[in-house]
Amino acid sequence: MRAYIAIKYHEDNSNRARIEAIAQALEACGFETVCIARDVEGWGEVDLSSHELMVRTFLAIDGCDLVIVDLTEKGVGVGIEAGYAYAQGKQILTIAQRGSDISATLRGISTAVLLYDRTTDLPRLLGPTLGRE
Repeated sequence: MRAYIAIKYHEDNSNRARIEAIAQALEACGFETVCIARDVEGWGEVDLSSHELMVRTFLAIDGCDLVIVDLTEKGVGVGIEAGYAYAQGKQILTIAQRGSDISATLRGISTAVLLYDRTTDLPRLLGPTLGRE
């Protein structure tokens, strides 16, 4: 099973540790993970046009069984990814650090919404939700 990680990316990779923690939690649940910033852009080493970035993003989502949306920080791209995934019939699981603002529309397309205090909480939260205790 493959899981796509939808999260706001920063050019300076300031949330790289969060991305890596999410990927590790999913991998502990038996998922192979796909992350555009890591797998396509090589943490900033590859510069793609906006169009090419979206083409690659949609292809990556198409190849996944599950989309994990981390909405700790909002971003237009995250909303586009979630909407595309929903239109493609993908299962969407939204996660966010407690206190984050999650829109009613994202809640409406999500299978579940999980709130965490620290990224170290993710393995404990994701396992039962994904049926992989």
